[in-house]
Amino acid sequence: MSRENILITGASSGLGYTMAKLYAQQGKNLALCARRTERLEELKEEIAEINSSSKVYIRELDVNNHDQVFSVFKGFVEDMGHIDRVIVNAGMGKGASLGTGYFHANKQTAITNFVSAIAQCEAALEHFREQNNGHLVMISSVSAVRGFRRAMTVYAATKAAVSSLTEGIRVDLLGTPIRATTIHPGFIRSEINEKVKTVPFIVDTETGCRAILKAIDKEGANYYVPSWPWEVMVRIMKIVPLKWLTKMS
Repeated sequence: MSRENILITGASSGLGYTMAKLYAQQGKNLALCARRTERLEELKEEIAEINSSSKVYIRELDVNNHDQVFSVFKGFVEDMGHIDRVIVNAGMGKGASLGTGYFHANKQTAITNFVSAIAQCEAALEHFREQNNGHLVMISSVSAVRGFRRAMTVYAATKAAVSSLTEGIRVDLLGTPIRATTIHPGFIRSEINEKVKTVPFIVDTETGCRAILKAIDKEGANYYVPSWPWEVMVRIMKIVPLKWLTKMS
């Protein structure tokens, strides 16, 4: 199915920024939102050079301002007439081992990655239910498969919650034309992990995002990307001893 009008949250950097440029190459119309509007303006200028036929709308959005989530999504619908696909991409990775004095950072990650994802799903699905069509895409992580240590502990828990949330949405939408897809990226270089030097199987941002877009367009349930090695790795991750997981974080 052709999805011409695409909304991406967290589009000012990382995966969201690159996905927007790749979609522009396909001629898609884009609704882009994030806190850093100056980065969105830069992205809009880049897209104009990539493909001047792509219509781009930008709005400031802090996904933790849940009332703003609804107003921004409705504003984009007014801008574009309708939205075909919403990619819930905004997230963060702050945190530390629990009990080490960083509750505020862990709490911030939990709210941003999960509670605020619920707000984005609500806003997207209100529109999709009204038009009886649409594609909701949730960016989770391969870390959703198992628990992880240190800074990854809460992050992985939020991504497991996102994956479970999306599955529940799929159940709720059975028999309707609305689709819900969970994307579980492996290690893709972006701002969220740019300070981490040694990461197994990491790929550059564009390579990772091309794999994400290819999976999204299939509109199935769950995808682990890039498919190699992550479709194999997640099967291994589900059964290995906890000690092995220390090598992944």
